[in-house]
Amino acid sequence: MTELHRGKLKIFMGYAAGVGKTYKMLEEAQDLKASGVDIVVGYFEPHGRKETIAKTEGLEIVPRKTVQYRDSLFEEMNTEAILARHPRVCVVDEFPHTNVPGSERSKRWEDVEVLLAAGIDVLTTMNIQHLESLNDHIWQISGIRVRETIPDWVVQQANDVVMVDLTPRALLNRLQRGVVYERQKAEIALQNFFREQTLVALRELALRQAAHEVEQRMGSEQARFQAADGATAGLRKHHKILVLVTADPKTAMVIRRAKRVSDFLGAECFAVAVQATGDLSGLPAPDREAIERHLNFARNLHIETRILEGEDVASTLVDFGRRNQVTQIFLTRPRRKAWSPALSRDSVQRVLGIAKDMLIVIVSDREPAGK
Repeated sequence: MTELHRGKLKIFMGYAAGVGKTYKMLEEAQDLKASGVDIVVGYFEPHGRKETIAKTEGLEIVPRKTVQYRDSLFEEMNTEAILARHPRVCVVDEFPHTNVPGSERSKRWEDVEVLLAAGIDVLTTMNIQHLESLNDHIWQISGIRVRETIPDWVVQQANDVVMVDLTPRALLNRLQRGVVYERQKAEIALQNFFREQTLVALRELALRQAAHEVEQRMGSEQARFQAADGATAGLRKHHKILVLVTADPKTAMVIRRAKRVSDFLGAECFAVAVQATGDLSGLPAPDREAIERHLNFARNLHIETRILEGEDVASTLVDFGRRNQVTQIFLTRPRRKAWSPALSRDSVQRVLGIAKDMLIVIVSDREPAGK
C-alpha cells in the first residue's frame, strides 16, 4: 500500500473584497484544466460578479449539500462528495467561512484540512483581516470586529500564498461601478469597511504580511540548507514568549499579540494561568469558564498551555519563565479596579521588579481609528 501524500495548499490573499482573488484563482484553475489536470470546483461564491462567474465556464462543479438549521435550509460545501470524487485539485472559495450549525465541521478551513489530508491539492481565497493574530489590529484600523478568523498556523502551512493587489482608488472605482456589490450594498460598504483611509491601512498591512511571508519562507529554506550542512548550531538566538492567562476579556487580545510576535521571531510561545491549587476548580464559575476559554483559544493557535501552581502570581510566573529560558512576558494592562489578583497593579509591578532579565510587554487596548 502506497503512503498517502498530503495535498498542497495555495492561498490567494487580498486586503478586501473585490481585489480579484477569486478571479485569479479561477484563472489558474482554467490553466490547470487546459494542462490536463483533474480539477473541480468544490465551492464558489459568485456575488453576482459576471466576469468572475464567466471564469467557471467549463469547470466541473461539485454540487453543494443542504443543511437544515432552525427551520431554514442552507447550502454548504459538500466535503464528502469531493472526497468521493477525489480530484487532483479542488477550488474552494472563501476559506474563513463559518459553516452553519449542524455541519460536520464548524469552519471551512477545517473542511480544507480534510481534503489536504486525503491528498487533494486545494486553491482557496481569503482576506488579510481574517488572520487571527491581526484581529485586534483590524478592529483598531476599521472599527469593525471580524468574527470569522483563521489561526495563523493554518496559513503558515500553505505551500504558496499569492497576494492579489489592487490600489484602493481602483477598488473604490470598481465598487462605485457596481462590479463588487449591487448598488445598495455598495453604498453601505462605502460608509463602513470601504472608507479610503481604511483600505489604505489594510493594503499596507497586507503588503507587510506578504513581505513577512517571503522572508519566513526564504529563511526556512536557508535553515534547511544549513541544517543539511550541519552549520546551524549557535547561529540564531532563540526567543521564547510567555503569556499570562487570566479571566480578563482582554486576554484574547494579548494572546493574539504574543502569537504574532512569536511568529515574526520564530519563537516558542507559552500561555499559562497561575492558581494556588494548580487547577481551576476553586474559581467562581464565570472566572473558570473565561480562563478555560482563553486556554483553549491559545491551543487553537498552537500555543503550549499550562496551569501553574503558586500562591504568588508574579514569582510563579517569573520562575517558570527562567526555568524555560523565556525572553519576553506578555501581560494585560491592569484596570483601576483589578479584575482578579492576577491582574492587580501590584502583581504587574512585581513582575517588572523581579524579571529584570526579560522583556515585559504590557498590552493595552486602543480605540479604533476615528473614535
